[in-house]
Amino acid sequence: MENYIAKTAKSKILYEEAKNHLPYGVSSNYRYFDPYPLYLSRGKGSRVWDVDGNEYIDFNLGFGVLEVGHANEKIIEEVKNAISESSILGFEYSKSIELAKIIKSRFNVDMVRFSSTGTEATMHSIRIARAYTRKKKIIKFEGHYHGSHDQLLVNVNPLRDGIVPASLGVTEESLSNTIVCEWNNLENFEKIVKSSNDIAGVIMEPVAMNMGLIPTNVEFLKGVFELSKEYGFLTIFDETKTGGKMYSGASGYFNVRPDLIILGKAVAGGFPLSVIGGKREVMSVIGPGKTAHGGTFNSNPISVRVSILTLKEILTQNSINYIISLSKELEKGYNDLAEDLDIDLKVSRWGPSGSVFFSDKMPSNYKDFISTDIQRWNTYFYSMLSQGVIPMGGFNEEWTTSIAHTKEDIQIHLEKAEKSLRLAKEKKTDLKLEEAW
Repeated sequence: MENYIAKTAKSKILYEEAKNHLPYGVSSNYRYFDPYPLYLSRGKGSRVWDVDGNEYIDFNLGFGVLEVGHANEKIIEEVKNAISESSILGFEYSKSIELAKIIKSRFNVDMVRFSSTGTEATMHSIRIARAYTRKKKIIKFEGHYHGSHDQLLVNVNPLRDGIVPASLGVTEESLSNTIVCEWNNLENFEKIVKSSNDIAGVIMEPVAMNMGLIPTNVEFLKGVFELSKEYGFLTIFDETKTGGKMYSGASGYFNVRPDLIILGKAVAGGFPLSVIGGKREVMSVIGPGKTAHGGTFNSNPISVRVSILTLKEILTQNSINYIISLSKELEKGYNDLAEDLDIDLKVSRWGPSGSVFFSDKMPSNYKDFISTDIQRWNTYFYSMLSQGVIPMGGFNEEWTTSIAHTKEDIQIHLEKAEKSLRLAKEKKTDLKLEEAW
């Protein structure tokens, strides 16, 4: 922490000014951390620079957005071409059809609608599920995050049992049709399903990536799909994070076909675009006089053109294989360091992303996650920042590799991690997340 403060004097000055104009000095709560947030000025390739001029190898990548790397030259050129023909046209943009065809083929969906953010897309998806099934209740999983709209902003990071809103201003009435279940616990899920005849759908991150990266129990996932068919409710994959991490997302990886999927982040190469895709019979409930879906900036020309370029030419199967190979090197490196240093550390990875947990067991759900040693994680995180590596966005996030990262970047990351893990080992306090909060 002392090293972080010493290196980021201008960030502190900027924070003191910013907090007078922006609550906590940021435009998203997830960008704030103590004692003050890091203010970045630019990025290129695998690097970013802060307002003090410090250079960092970036493994946060806009919380998983920039698998194409910062300031990708192909995207810069495409944006120049797009904006010369207008940033927004009002009526439907002609190239939306081309992008829809690409997504249909790559992610095995019948129809799509475009929005701008993951929050919008998940909000619309649960409305679609209710419209299609004519039922009210939505099941979501503890520790999963689906954006900041009221019905799903519950039990994201609770510190007590029961239904726990993740924000002030979320009313009991808005949560009356939300059911919370424990991730990777099929018995719990089956009990909930059998106790209600009014379930419209279940929404999930198919790989949990908002309580660190927690591996998915495939038998659990299989059971969820079987129960959805048996009891007549929809399955919704929120692939805002996972969609760009495998060529066909988590649905392709697990070889399942959800009724609806949400895409965002990496699939648009750093520009605001989200996708609701699904089976034709489900998507057909959308339309004037039927189920509402709208947005002025939906399928804006810049985002659409960049997304077409990203999916066709940049995040190809070969590119995905490359960034996964880099992530595997990180995974192996952390496992080797844990063994060499004899430190309680568990490493999880899926595709180009992964997490480290300071624990003697791999978490399988949110309750396991909050029992990990947060004090050691904090020591590790600030040590990495002070050495010029952004390992991930926060304690509940994961690293992501990009096509701009190199094997040398991975080696530097692991060299800095060795020092950080040594410090973390010395700082053991057994302080759990719930105690820290």
